[in-house]
Amino acid sequence: MAGRFAPRPTRTTVRGGHVAVPGGVPRQAVVAGKVRTVVPDGPLDLGLVLGPLRRGPGDPTFRAVPDGSVWRACRTPAGPGTLRVAVRGAEVRGEAWGPGAEWLLEQLPELLGAADDPSVFVPRHRLVAVTRHRRPGLRLTRTGLVLESLIPSILEQKVTADEAYRAWRLLVRKFGEPAPGPAPERMCVMPDVETWRLIPSWEWHRAGVDNKRASTILRAVRVAARMEEAVRMSPGEAQARLEVVPGVGPWTSAEVVQRSHGAADAVTVGDLHLPGIVGWALAGDRDADDSVMLELLEPYAGQRHRAARLILLSGRVPARRAPRMPRGDIGRL
Repeated sequence: MAGRFAPRPTRTTVRGGHVAVPGGVPRQAVVAGKVRTVVPDGPLDLGLVLGPLRRGPGDPTFRAVPDGSVWRACRTPAGPGTLRVAVRGAEVRGEAWGPGAEWLLEQLPELLGAADDPSVFVPRHRLVAVTRHRRPGLRLTRTGLVLESLIPSILEQKVTADEAYRAWRLLVRKFGEPAPGPAPERMCVMPDVETWRLIPSWEWHRAGVDNKRASTILRAVRVAARMEEAVRMSPGEAQARLEVVPGVGPWTSAEVVQRSHGAADAVTVGDLHLPGIVGWALAGDRDADDSVMLELLEPYAGQRHRAARLILLSGRVPARRAPRMPRGDIGRL
C-alpha cells in the first residue's frame, strides 16, 4: 500500500503543536463559496488552534497550504461541507462550499476559539508561564461535532499514531466522498453513518483495524444521534454519555470533548506518554503515572487541558529510553 501514496516533505509535530505545511497546492477556485469574516478579540495562531483537528500529515479531511490557509472537509448536521480559513491582517476570513457551508460559517467563531477564555488561566510554573508568553495565539477550538473526533480517537486506541493515521486515511479515502468546492486534491468528507455501518469486516482488516476497535466504532455509529446530542451537554456530562458505549473509556472521551467542546479541563488520562511528559516538565519525574500527573496539574483545576497543551508546546520532554514501538499491520496477515 505504501507505493500508492507519494512521500510528503513534512510531518506532524507533537500533539497540539504547529500545523506542518505539506507540499500540496489547492486547485484553482472555480466556484465562489459563501463567506464570513471574523475579527478575533485577541492574538490568534491558526496552526495552534486548528492543529489538534489534524489526524496525521495525510489526513484527507484537513489540509494546510503554503499561503497559510487551512482547509477542512466536514460532515455537518446539514450535510458535507468544505471550509477554508485564512488570516488576513486583523481578520479571519472563512469561505465554505457544499450543503454544510452555512453551518460551518455559523460555527466559525467557536472553531477559532471564541468560546474559549484564555485570560482565566493563571500559570503556576515558570515553564508554563514562559510557554504561554511565547504562544499568545493559543485558543481551544470547539467544532460542535462529535463523531468526526470520536471515530479517529477510537482508531488511536492502543496503537501507534502512524497506524491510526494510516487507518483513518485509508477508510476516509475509500468510503468517504470528495470534498465540495475547489478543495485541495484528494480531500474527502468522512463517510456518513450508514456507510460506516456497511464497511465489510475485511476492509477494516486491510486498514489495520482490529475487531475490537472496529466493533467500538460500529456500536458508536448505531447511536450516532445520541452521540451528537452530547455537544449540547457540559464536557463532563458529554464524557459520561460517550462512555456508555462499550469500548469508549476516559482516554477516548477526553480526546473527543477537547475538540468537540473546547473543554479546557478535560485532561487525557490513560495516555502512554503524557504523564511522563508532564511529570518530567513540572517535577523532573519521567516515571510519573496518571495519579502523579493529576496531582501536578491540580493547581490548574478547571484549566488542566490548557496546561497540558502548554507543557507539550514547551518542548521539554524526557529523552527516549527504549526503542520506538514497532508499527504493526494486521492487514498483512
